[in-house]
Amino acid sequence: MSESEEKTRVTAIVQKPAATDGPHGGDCLVVIYTKEPSLLGKRFVLDISPMRVGRGAENHIVLEGDSVSRRHAHIEQRGQVWWAIDDGSTNGTYVNDEQISRELGLANGDRIKVGPTIFKYLSGQDVEAQYHEEIYRMTIIDGLTGAHVKRYLLEALEKEIIRARRHARELSFMMFDIDHFKKINDYHGHLAGDFVLKELARIVQARIRRDEVFARYGGEEFAIILPETNLEGARALAEGLREKVEASRFVFQGEQINVTISIGVALLQDVDRTAPDLIKNADTKLYEAKRGGRNKVVA
Repeated sequence: MSESEEKTRVTAIVQKPAATDGPHGGDCLVVIYTKEPSLLGKRFVLDISPMRVGRGAENHIVLEGDSVSRRHAHIEQRGQVWWAIDDGSTNGTYVNDEQISRELGLANGDRIKVGPTIFKYLSGQDVEAQYHEEIYRMTIIDGLTGAHVKRYLLEALEKEIIRARRHARELSFMMFDIDHFKKINDYHGHLAGDFVLKELARIVQARIRRDEVFARYGGEEFAIILPETNLEGARALAEGLREKVEASRFVFQGEQINVTISIGVALLQDVDRTAPDLIKNADTKLYEAKRGGRNKVVA
């Protein structure tokens, strides 16, 4: 998805310091995923009711993009509870990955998705601490998929290379991406593409060990660090993931989406000096898998 397709801008909102004089005085929405980097981490204190979200300039939070309606949704306070209310949007409003039929009362930590943007609702006496924890989390975790971010992956890989050299242990690295992902976005829409990315990440996270670092490398490309794993072991895991993804049903808004992945696997060699060397080797194998017809593993 190009930045030109999903640009986001925000109207000026005067934000009050987080209040501490009531159970919900500092309630806020924090942007944890967006196509516009300048918006990531932005906090909107809920000091207006209703607070409207949509593509039109009259909204308090203005989001541009084909999947955002002019008047998409609003957040409204009723007593001590804030409610997410869909305003008859074309593509729906989601709370915790479930499309709401009309409205839903929010609980602390709920994730609200409007178009490509995901907000997290924070509430309670310790909102300020929660906010700073969320900002830290964004530096290591991708807000859409729950996988680690690329920067975290690179730092972890450098450490694993040093450890593998020091203890003479094997280290494998896997890179994979979704076949024909652009066609999925073009045919089913970008919201469906986001769903596929998130569901794929869920499948992978259920099949790897705790010490294996899984990250979103960029766009529809992912990577896994496999400590103390030889090439055959890494190849077996890759083939298992490929088969699992191919056999899984990806259904978004009643439509089934056929999803396959291509995987490249590389083993740390004596000539590999740094993390980029190992990444390049895995990426070369991934390219071979895609050139060879896709939905393949090359190691």
